[in-house]
Amino acid sequence: MSGLRAGVTLTLTLAILAGARSQALRVEMLRSIGGLPPYIAGSFSEAVGFQQGPDGTFYVFDRRAHAVFAVNEARTAVRTLVDIGQEEGRLIQPKGFDIASDGRLVVADAPRNRHRIQVFDAAGVRQAGFYLPGQPAAQIVVDNLMLNGTGGVHWAGTRLLLSHPESGALVTAYSPGGYPTLTFGRLRATGFESDRELHLAHNAGLPLADPTGGFYFVFLTGRKYDANGMLIFERHIEGAEIDTLLDAQPTVWPRRRVDDREVPFVAPVIRAAAVSPKGELWISMAVPYTYVYDRQGDKTRTIQFYGAGLVGPTSLAFSRSGTVLVTPGCYEFPG
Repeated sequence: MSGLRAGVTLTLTLAILAGARSQALRVEMLRSIGGLPPYIAGSFSEAVGFQQGPDGTFYVFDRRAHAVFAVNEARTAVRTLVDIGQEEGRLIQPKGFDIASDGRLVVADAPRNRHRIQVFDAAGVRQAGFYLPGQPAAQIVVDNLMLNGTGGVHWAGTRLLLSHPESGALVTAYSPGGYPTLTFGRLRATGFESDRELHLAHNAGLPLADPTGGFYFVFLTGRKYDANGMLIFERHIEGAEIDTLLDAQPTVWPRRRVDDREVPFVAPVIRAAAVSPKGELWISMAVPYTYVYDRQGDKTRTIQFYGAGLVGPTSLAFSRSGTVLVTPGCYEFPG
């Protein structure tokens, strides 16, 4: 997309429905049809992002190595594109990663615990960057991977989408240079309004651009809006596969000290989400099931991924041919 388009925004939220149990769709078992060869995939310390650029190059975001790697389209060679370091053009404590349709990369990291966004060209040369003021009001963490705030940064044409409920809206769009250009999405009622940090944590999510037009927002912990932000309908993520997970959600969340304050650490029930070239929304849960929703918000598929074993995705992306790229393992699955 060349920019943020007017259109319909679909947001999906999790809700625990007391006494309700939804019927599950037949679970599809998708088996890997490829991916990166083991001698390359095994060289990464902790791959939490695996995407393909418009020229066919594959990119791997390795959180533990504090680096981004490029793999040629033939999948025979790997090179370091962005390396570890606190200075501009390098990465330390990386949080999020995405690729634009024109091949530019965005990587979020946190030098000296300051949340930074950097934009690189396809060769790994830094083009722009900026720091976000302050810290997220709460941290949504799974396996030490932060999902909210800069961790969910996503390209939308020429701008960047961030979940930033601290601003009073669900999503803020930034230019690559750090100028906020748009906010949209009303915060939902949570029942935790008296605890600001917890209220904001339950309004954190993953903002995603739909390549067919419009935007999705997936709450981490449905609603459908028109271009003017008016609510059209609501959808809940439901499934027999996640009933036990939802039943186990706490009512009290632990707090940890970050800098000079204590913030709640909220464990998500969603680990990853992506939008297919056809505009379908794929959502991977904290348990190893992935739900697929059509553009009307109806669940059409329930999926489990199998590579060397059952895979619980930490990231989802779509290749140029429409196959699904998944970490961990840097696998490829039919779409």
